[in-house]
Amino acid sequence: MRLVLATANPDKVGEIADALGTAFELLPRPESVGEVDETGTTLEDNARLKARALMEATGEAAVADDTGLAVDALDGQPGVYSSRYAGEGATYADNVAKLLSALEGVPADRRTARFVTVAMVCFADGREVAAVGEVRGVIATEARGEQGFGYDPVFVPDECGGRTFAEMTLEEKSAVSHRGRAFRQLAEALTIRAYR
Repeated sequence: MRLVLATANPDKVGEIADALGTAFELLPRPESVGEVDETGTTLEDNARLKARALMEATGEAAVADDTGLAVDALDGQPGVYSSRYAGEGATYADNVAKLLSALEGVPADRRTARFVTVAMVCFADGREVAAVGEVRGVIATEARGEQGFGYDPVFVPDECGGRTFAEMTLEEKSAVSHRGRAFRQLAEALTIRAYR
């Protein structure tokens, strides 16, 4: 199955390709199509906006995702604004620094958080297939590790022995991550749809 990627972020592309597997041919977002404004109020809204925009621009089925980090001590922030938590054009490091600052002095047992990804494919006939992946964990008090991207250096998933996502290989992270779970579920749903 051919899918046009809504993201041109190489970090995301690698994780998506790893999770979807070889049954899917992923086409890069055409250079003529710019970033889609994430004006939705939910992760699902933004995933739909991006997938639909690429489908309409190319005429091909398109795949997109939106991810949010919800920190309990911050009433679910940064949530849908995770990629621009420190402002428009913020770097990964800017967002991590703002998060650590916001949690300064918060004890370990109150630094709980969850990562959520909504993955979606929009087809030219108007149909959609979506999946949700989630992983729970805590926010570390300082960045650790050299792998991954985004909030990976400070997110410690519950089931990985205290390591941050940035201290894991891509394969280790994908096995338990929100994005890995969402795209594996999406692949399963698309495979079932293809055989109906």
